[in-house]
Amino acid sequence: MSLNYISYSAWKDWVFCPHKYKITRVDKIRLFQGNEFSTFGTAVHDTVEQSLLLEKKRADLGSLKDDSDEIDKKKHFNARFTEEIEKLKASNVQVDDKLVLEMSKQGEDLIELVLPEIKNVLGDYEVVAAEEEIRQTIDGNPNFDFYGFIDSIFKTNDGKYHIIDWKTCSWGWDIEKKTEKETTYQLTYYKHFFCEKHKIDPDNVETYFGLLKRTAKKDKVEIFRVTSGVKKVNNALKILDTCVKNVEKGKFIKNKLSCTKCEFHKTIYCP
Repeated sequence: MSLNYISYSAWKDWVFCPHKYKITRVDKIRLFQGNEFSTFGTAVHDTVEQSLLLEKKRADLGSLKDDSDEIDKKKHFNARFTEEIEKLKASNVQVDDKLVLEMSKQGEDLIELVLPEIKNVLGDYEVVAAEEEIRQTIDGNPNFDFYGFIDSIFKTNDGKYHIIDWKTCSWGWDIEKKTEKETTYQLTYYKHFFCEKHKIDPDNVETYFGLLKRTAKKDKVEIFRVTSGVKKVNNALKILDTCVKNVEKGKFIKNKLSCTKCEFHKTIYCP
């Protein structure tokens, strides 16, 4: 394990603008402290994680379902959501209390639909891991690791592994978002380094995004497959290699095409 590492979110900052990477990852400047939407995502993710860990615990112990051991998903979600909202308020972030109440109800409805949809998509499965840590040396870059946490990993009866990364959103993603390279490469990296960690044939691993839609009228949970063939994996690793080599050399050239979409534009950090 090397001393240096890069995560998917850090890589995404670099792709957006190497100078933004320097501001956020080297200088460690953060302007965004969170909002109602980010706290909603945190609470939903945590509730899904705890539900899956309970399923795994039962399977490992070989025990039948015991209602006394059941997690109250709605109660857990609201407790986590409230906790995160209070953190925002403590940091003097303005919070829309009416929106928070709406989100609380939306979250309660949403989390009850997650496990049934996993079953619908995968069929019979076992939970392998929830929030599995991945830290693997990047190919050709011994001084840097790829570091991250995989939301959910399942195994089905055919011996295949299934990685799902959960994304909270309002009504969903359009086809452009679903196929965007910078977005789908997250799963490409997770699959590649998961296979390296466990010495698994990539042909035995499938990857998905799971959209958890807060305001959708139907299909509130959408799990869709994202493929990563050899060519895509190689292209993703080439970009990661370029990123790491430039970071190692301290080369952080500003991408002026991204300026108008950057929160640091025309601030003291990036005049």
